[in-house]
Amino acid sequence: MDVALPIRSVISTLDGPVLSVLARTTRPLTGREVQQLAGVGSPNGIRLALARLVHQGVVRADERAAAVFYQANRDHLAWPAVEILTSLRRTLLARLRAEFEAWQEQPTHASLFGSAARGDGDADSDIDILLVEPDHHDETIWLEQIDQLRQRVETWTGNQCQVYTLAVARLAEHVAAGDPLVDGWLRDSVALAGASLQDVVREVRRLG
Repeated sequence: MDVALPIRSVISTLDGPVLSVLARTTRPLTGREVQQLAGVGSPNGIRLALARLVHQGVVRADERAAAVFYQANRDHLAWPAVEILTSLRRTLLARLRAEFEAWQEQPTHASLFGSAARGDGDADSDIDILLVEPDHHDETIWLEQIDQLRQRVETWTGNQCQVYTLAVARLAEHVAAGDPLVDGWLRDSVALAGASLQDVVREVRRLG
């Protein structure tokens, strides 16, 4: 799955990014605005994609004096499918959170980080997950949960899942050393379970 534009898992043309842009707003947009918000494709490529979608009826075009404005046709029979495809990131986060809720050994903290969290990777990007271990847990169960998580994420997305797990004591060492890795985790962190990473790091600093 392309972690920047998940819709490309199914729609590899510029139609996918165009639909993603129009799905996020009810405001009519010019072709130039669609191209700027999509962040991919040339102006001509975006215009051609819009023309294809208008022809199929999925997008409405309103020709005005200054420009043509485009808007999603949410009444189209295909629109429910478009909504599913444009919300794949939210679906992934929901599945991950539900997965952690079912864990017997709950993490002190769990979050998504890296390119999948930032949304700036591609289909070759890993799904990176940070886990802070609970103080007292059954190691066998903990490792089984992680193995199952990896397998499920890879089945859901087609991407490799890398799980970085560490004890609070090990996290404290990273924090005390001023490890830039911690700054990256804090910057990218998309919370999935447990206490927020900011709170965990704050407590580590208070105790350290």
